[in-house]
Amino acid sequence: MAHGDITHIDIPVSDLGAASAFYSKLFGWNIAEMPGFEGYPMWQAPNGISGGGLAPRDDGFTQPRSYVEVDSIDDTIAAAKAAGATVAAEKQPITDTSAWAVIVDPDGNHIGLFEGVVG
Repeated sequence: MAHGDITHIDIPVSDLGAASAFYSKLFGWNIAEMPGFEGYPMWQAPNGISGGGLAPRDDGFTQPRSYVEVDSIDDTIAAAKAAGATVAAEKQPITDTSAWAVIVDPDGNHIGLFEGVVG
């Protein structure tokens, strides 16, 4: 993926099992937990390209969130702040080679940032 590509979409859910069954049946998504990512079942669309995860809903995560690939989360956060954005979730590691963060654009939209590779 390249800087600016959408990497995945997380969907907040209150019941991981029920949501997995719902989306699998409705859209034909393959949904499974991957080793090391228990409690975060990942979905893959039939096209084999689109995907994301089902994540526990909480007060700060109530709507689906798209994640954008960036070359540097730190640089992107700095540029976003300079353009009027705020940070909802600071940079956090996923693996030794990847990280995520969430910014809030000037209109209040939460946009996830993804840097690196998983695995």
